[in-house]
Amino acid sequence: MARDYSASDAIVHTPSGGMERLREIMRRLRDPERGCPWDIEQTFATIAPYTIEEAYEVADAIEREEWGELKGELGDLLFQSVFHAQMAEDAGLFTFEEVADTMSDKMVARHPHVFGDESREKSAEQQTADWEQIKAAERADRAEKGALDGVAVGLPALLRAYKLQKRAARVGFDWPETTQVLDKIREECDELVEARDTLTQAEVEEEMGDLLFVMANLARHLGVEPEAALRAANNKFTKRFEGVEAHLASMGKRPEDSNLEEMDALWDRVKAEQRQTSD
Repeated sequence: MARDYSASDAIVHTPSGGMERLREIMRRLRDPERGCPWDIEQTFATIAPYTIEEAYEVADAIEREEWGELKGELGDLLFQSVFHAQMAEDAGLFTFEEVADTMSDKMVARHPHVFGDESREKSAEQQTADWEQIKAAERADRAEKGALDGVAVGLPALLRAYKLQKRAARVGFDWPETTQVLDKIREECDELVEARDTLTQAEVEEEMGDLLFVMANLARHLGVEPEAALRAANNKFTKRFEGVEAHLASMGKRPEDSNLEEMDALWDRVKAEQRQTSD
């Protein structure tokens, strides 16, 4: 007997259907009878890269303060959660409601000063310390005994290095002074130069990784989130290089038609122009 889709169609085509409309669309996309073949074939593993990509696009819209775009990007990211939850429901693992309830329970438990009887008269530092204690207790409940347990392997490498070092620092494995971190950076730089001149490419890669890891540690000591700092540096480089390209274009040239000396001079010019604009 064919399934009656009339109720589903009514929800799908309701412009202000909100969350229930989105969830019904996802159910229909995954429907074995009339769904989309591509959506039906997907797994957690195949969708995960899209989830990561959508999270970065949210961050990008915020970075550029494109608030109109942000609404759409948040919708894309929300759809990823709905997609994963629907796949889980199809497999009999858990439901979307259980996902929402788990998040609600976590937020209530982590904010006893809002939802419980603890005082709200706490400094930001004390609230952060309390938050970490609560998370540590949660990790213990999940039988995560090591200090580094639970730091997601799938994080961007620079962000994961930062988080690993924060965890290690909590149990006392840390340099007490920033100068010691700088000394270690100099040591790693020397080892990298030596590796470049005398060792294999694999060993050069290892030494490069060591240097990047210590750089992330320096960022932590300076109170800088390295992923955000590098993202800002990427944006700055992009704008300045685009400025170089614009100056070359005004001369009827492309970067391929130029040379390093000319582009370097234009780089300094663009940098000065951008600084004047920001002042």
